[in-house]
Amino acid sequence: MINISDKEFQHLSAYVKNNYGINLSEKKKSLVVGRLQNILLEHNFKNFSQYYDYILSDTSGEAVTGLINKITTNHTYFMRESDHFDFFKEKVLPFWEKSIHGKKDLRIWSAGCSSGEEPYTLAMIISDYFGDEKYLWDTRILATDISLKMINKAKAAVYSDEQVSSLPKIWRLKYFEKNHENNWKIKESMRGEVIFRIFNLMNKEFPFRKKFHVIFCRNVMIYFDNETKNNLVNKFYEYTEQGGYLFIGHSESLNKEKTKYKYIMPAVYRKE
Repeated sequence: MINISDKEFQHLSAYVKNNYGINLSEKKKSLVVGRLQNILLEHNFKNFSQYYDYILSDTSGEAVTGLINKITTNHTYFMRESDHFDFFKEKVLPFWEKSIHGKKDLRIWSAGCSSGEEPYTLAMIISDYFGDEKYLWDTRILATDISLKMINKAKAAVYSDEQVSSLPKIWRLKYFEKNHENNWKIKESMRGEVIFRIFNLMNKEFPFRKKFHVIFCRNVMIYFDNETKNNLVNKFYEYTEQGGYLFIGHSESLNKEKTKYKYIMPAVYRKE
């Protein structure tokens, strides 16, 4: 195994923190070393200094994409933290259905969408909720992630029997088609309801022309230190419509002294 020196770890962790907000503490050193071993061996690097130089010099973006894919855990599944989806269906959608006048444009952002389960779940809930009147609404969901690998997986929209087992059977019949013996693929009509993009939440400027009625950013900020998290949440607030909602992961929380969002229920906040 190729070990990493304190200086090499400082360089690598500082690069990741400054550019992607991910906080690699000293406790995660052994995890980082283990996850990056294959990349070093594949490129015949003798040490982490050579690997770091490779990341800085690679203009294709593949090197840093590989790094981010390795050090982040893209663990998600359909209906994860299902009480959020219940609240979205029972409270959020009825509120915006009554509140949005004129152009029926419901703007939702799934930030850190991983392999797509979250935004597709939201799209299915929206389809069920509006029913025959769905065509009157523009409810396409923006889904972003830092990982190209995850975005491509989400776009493919293929999931195993086990992955879809938590979904209502009627959804599997209505929104999926059998794709080989043990796989399901989301139907084209539903895939068109989600727009997938590569996006780094640490970008200084967000490119959005309009604010969002709902932002989901769940189990992403666990990688950030408090300052980075607070800065990001303040940005979310700026891009949230008045009355809009922010959903975060149940293992996460916001500092009430640092945010203007109002606490609604565990991991749900609102701009009032």
